Amino acid sequence: MSEVLAIYPGSFDPITNGHFDLIERSSRIFDRLIVALLTNAEKEPLFSVEERVDMLREVTRNMKNVSVDTFSGLLVDYAVQQKARAIVRGVRAFSDYEYELQMALMNRKLEPRLETIFLMPAESYAYVSSRLVKEIFRHGGSVKELVPAVVEKRLREKISPIPHKA
Repeated sequence: MSEVLAIYPGSFDPITNGHFDLIERSSRIFDRLIVALLTNAEKEPLFSVEERVDMLREVTRNMKNVSVDTFSGLLVDYAVQQKARAIVRGVRAFSDYEYELQMALMNRKLEPRLETIFLMPAESYAYVSSRLVKEIFRHGGSVKELVPAVVEKRLREKISPIPHKA
């Protein structure tokens, strides 16, 4: 049997402990995992592509079967190019599921040999999103339990929190 390569795509702006949980668990399920950072010119991310790749590589450096890459365009085209057999997607809530189901069905239509695997994050990360992390940090809240230490450090370098009013 040939090795099974999966792709975990996302914008990871920034990577959260929820993302890391899915990476860690996926790395135990699949022979190889590519964490694929989508480069989207229409979005205005907080962190540059290079910064996000650096953070992803830092947090996955001890995972021997995990690599980090970037792609643009259709995920299915990238997956076929990489010879992947699966796409990993995280589903936190029903609202995520509706969107992810639509994407999975379209990806199956475009490339029937590619499977989408839905993983739920650990319960402690079910509410965590990159958007919420940035908002909490901007308003002076602690993100220590929500992101890897390298991300918290980078947030401090990038954002000046709004001071609390008494």
